[in-house]
Amino acid sequence: MGSGPGGKRHPVPLDEGRARNMRANRRVDSKPEVQLRKRLHSLGFRFRKDYRMDLGDTRVRPDIVFTAKKVAVFVDGCFWHVCPVHGREPTRNEWYWTPKLRRNVERDQLADQALADAGWTVVRIWEHELLDAATAAVVEVLSPGVGLPARVSIPKSAST
Repeated sequence: MGSGPGGKRHPVPLDEGRARNMRANRRVDSKPEVQLRKRLHSLGFRFRKDYRMDLGDTRVRPDIVFTAKKVAVFVDGCFWHVCPVHGREPTRNEWYWTPKLRRNVERDQLADQALADAGWTVVRIWEHELLDAATAAVVEVLSPGVGLPARVSIPKSAST
């Protein structure tokens, strides 16, 4: 990793609030990931989460893994994985963030290729995607042509 201004390896946070926000970013169990897992589980799908896979020289940790169907699902954060809709160039500490984000994208591409070479199907979902659309994308890969069950709407009781 390169050094920034003053020989620092990591940028100094602007304030404690920013530092707290960065510390709160999670590698696993992000809100969109947990929501998708809950939905898939409620539909009867069983899977592994944050499952380490050693594929030759490449180590991969998909967020959700369906081992029997060889499907790996990643729920990518818009900032961290440079979403084409919401991703943007960093305006502060570019010396640190630009190469880091580029490495993230390159690592994603290597993971996708390693999984494909091993016979796996990769599903990448952006964190901003609606839960129904994300679920439908995974279900379509797992059970082509089956689709999602119709939503059941339960009316509120008149006594509440």
